[in-house]
Amino acid sequence: MYDIFLLMAQADPTAKAPNPLMSFLPFLLIILIMYFLMIRPQSKRQKEKQKMLDELKKGDNVVTMGGIHGKVVSFADNDKTVVVKIDDNVKITVDRAAINLVKPVGN
Repeated sequence: MYDIFLLMAQADPTAKAPNPLMSFLPFLLIILIMYFLMIRPQSKRQKEKQKMLDELKKGDNVVTMGGIHGKVVSFADNDKTVVVKIDDNVKITVDRAAINLVKPVGN
């Protein structure tokens, strides 16, 4: 035990301290990797979905988050809700955010 204190006391006083930036480098790399693998792709998906919802128009075939397939027939509540026709004489009103997918024409 005494040897440890003796070795610490004999340390070179002119030795330079490690660069503090180098001790934070691993944390910065982890944050950077998390940004490119998790945060950036998620924000990209959100932007794509918002663009899809903004371009929604009458006649589009859509699928809701609940799995209901139908055709957009009109908009209500200042374009916050969508009226979707799912069968002859059956129309439902869903929130615009509940639209999960706009199917291509012909499907």
